[in-house]
Amino acid sequence: MNRSSVNWHGPMPAVVTPFDERGAIDASALRDNLVRLIDNGATGFIVGGCTGEFWAMSQEERIELFRLAARAVAGRATVIVGTSAIRQDEVMHLNKAAADAGCDGALILPPHFVALTDDEIFAHFEAISERAALPIMLYNIPQCATNAITPALALRISTLDQVVAIKESAGNWRNFHAILMAVRDKLRVFCGPSSVYGVPAVAAGADGIIDCFPNVWAPGGLDLYHAAVAGDDMRARQLQEMGLRLTELFTSEGRSLYPATKAGMEILGVRAGKPRLPLKPLSQEQYDGLRRGMAALGLI
Repeated sequence: MNRSSVNWHGPMPAVVTPFDERGAIDASALRDNLVRLIDNGATGFIVGGCTGEFWAMSQEERIELFRLAARAVAGRATVIVGTSAIRQDEVMHLNKAAADAGCDGALILPPHFVALTDDEIFAHFEAISERAALPIMLYNIPQCATNAITPALALRISTLDQVVAIKESAGNWRNFHAILMAVRDKLRVFCGPSSVYGVPAVAAGADGIIDCFPNVWAPGGLDLYHAAVAGDDMRARQLQEMGLRLTELFTSEGRSLYPATKAGMEILGVRAGKPRLPLKPLSQEQYDGLRRGMAALGLI
């Protein structure tokens, strides 16, 4: 397999996992958000990734999330689900469950927490590729995962049969561009922090963008990709500026991205519930500041 084996492309939001008042996955809220984003131009989704709080869920809950997402999308868009774990057997178990649920691909980090050599990271993906039940999208976000997929390592991993794409979320333009140049003939390359540099990433040849902001900024967060592809430079610049302003708003005054994203959805009347511990909901002051900022940006 290679980049030509899949048709993954375009704006693919990293969606939140909504929880109800009991703390369980809210199936109807998940479905409503996925349908809303499809209607606004999403070509696919990342479900159960970092934005989806995979690290706060049991394996059973993650598998339930896979089933719910695939059922809600019902073939209308690509569903790529997070199956990362430190142990290979856990990744493989989640991959099979995702395939059985009808998902299209697996988003996989290098093993996290423990610092690894490039050879150890490669061996991890090699073993998973040999028994993969789904095409694999690599996930590079070393600020969260400890281990980085460097451009040289990405090229090496791209030789593995089931690896077809990479989500580059290091937050560094030079690193993104170096990975794009290294693997774009072999892998589909998606820009993670598209709110920061999605437009130049698409102009440079990225296959798509992946970001949490479409949860609170639709269709704008999706049109950022569409405007860039269409060559509508003025519209693309305006949307990129909005993405930067949203990034600042959602990560200032003591707010962090994932709780702020859920709070922003609730402000808009889109059910998201509260984040799971150890994350905490925004304080009233932070919530009120977010509301004022969203109003100033014309989102409400």
